[in-house]
Amino acid sequence: MAENPRPGEDLALRPVVGRVAVLNLGYFGVEFAVALAIGSVALFADSIDFLEDAAVNLLILLGLGWGAAARARLGMLLALLLLVPALATLWTAWEKFGAPLPPAPLPLTLIGVGALLVNGCCAVMLARVRRQGGSLTRAAFLSARNDALANLAIIGAGLVIAFLWRSAWPDLLVGLAIAALNADAAREVWEAARAEHQAAKA
Repeated sequence: MAENPRPGEDLALRPVVGRVAVLNLGYFGVEFAVALAIGSVALFADSIDFLEDAAVNLLILLGLGWGAAARARLGMLLALLLLVPALATLWTAWEKFGAPLPPAPLPLTLIGVGALLVNGCCAVMLARVRRQGGSLTRAAFLSARNDALANLAIIGAGLVIAFLWRSAWPDLLVGLAIAALNADAAREVWEAARAEHQAAKA
């Protein structure tokens, strides 16, 4: 059952969500630049995801203090935003099939480690408040959690390319897996937001 926002919860959420937004926006610039430089589908997917995460958390800041029905509608919008990285990744992967060159494994791995540290910090901060704010904070927490899992896969792809298989396929497969994770998170957030919306109207 959706509840009206409580001022105390909003005060606790605001600084956490603000820090998460800043961290995501900052690392987006780093990862996007490296992804373009080495031609990595996985890093491109993850960088777009960092940008989307920053937008999600800024929207959450905007929605704090709104009523239950308005928050639920914003939650549905966030679910659609979670699909953006998946679609961007599919497009990039399609282009990569035409020139399947492996990315440089060392920067791929190092940037993956940096992304894991950032997302790990964000996931820990959001885990403490994920039961506040309904589908809004659920969207942010799921995104950070999925990103940390994706970063482990990026690190693995870099190590595979460096030591086992000099191919574009590990990078491509990880990029597509990141797209699938985001699509599943979008589904979860959409379902939670719809349930909140129906409860708010009842």
